[in-house]
Amino acid sequence: MKRAYSVSNVLNKKFQTMPFKDEWNDTFGCPSKEFSAIIWGDSGNGKTDMMIQFAKYLCNFGRVAYNSMEEGVSHTFQMAMQRHYMNAVEKEFILLDREPWDDMLQRMKKHKSPDFLIVDSVQYTGVDRRKYKQLKELMKKKGKGLLFLSHAQGKNPKGALADFIRYDVDLKIFVEGFKAFPGGRLNGGGQPFTIWQEGAAKYWSKVQ
Repeated sequence: MKRAYSVSNVLNKKFQTMPFKDEWNDTFGCPSKEFSAIIWGDSGNGKTDMMIQFAKYLCNFGRVAYNSMEEGVSHTFQMAMQRHYMNAVEKEFILLDREPWDDMLQRMKKHKSPDFLIVDSVQYTGVDRRKYKQLKELMKKKGKGLLFLSHAQGKNPKGALADFIRYDVDLKIFVEGFKAFPGGRLNGGGQPFTIWQEGAAKYWSKVQ
């Protein structure tokens, strides 16, 4: 049986929050280091660029592992990394080339595993809710952040697992027209994040 917490236990409990600044604070506030998130959107709207920018920013707070289960080490992913000058976080960022789920889980169980794990994308994991929850509980127990990228179906994540993850995680980030719209359990923030200024201006001028 798990421990029951008193009111004072909860009120006095310390959480390690990350002091996000500038536009990152405006959008995401100051999340706990063990936060969970899902980013989804239609192809060509900027969701991969959003995740890479997010990964780069998280490198200010620890090491980041990005498991590219969909693209792997590809030319298009290389170009995305070049666009966002990922060489600046050479020591804090690693790219996993389509690493299978169970191997990824074993990697994160290691003593000096990365502080944040990004899984791209949900549709290429090949796992069920049970395996997802196993990873999420491991990351939470170790005080590490977990992020997922997902395809979209309309305004929602595509597929049963992606939809389940959306309801389970802390941050829910919908991407459209090179803007990211945050929702969920935010600690401050709430403003849209512009992924690409020129692309966003062109897209939203047509929509409006």
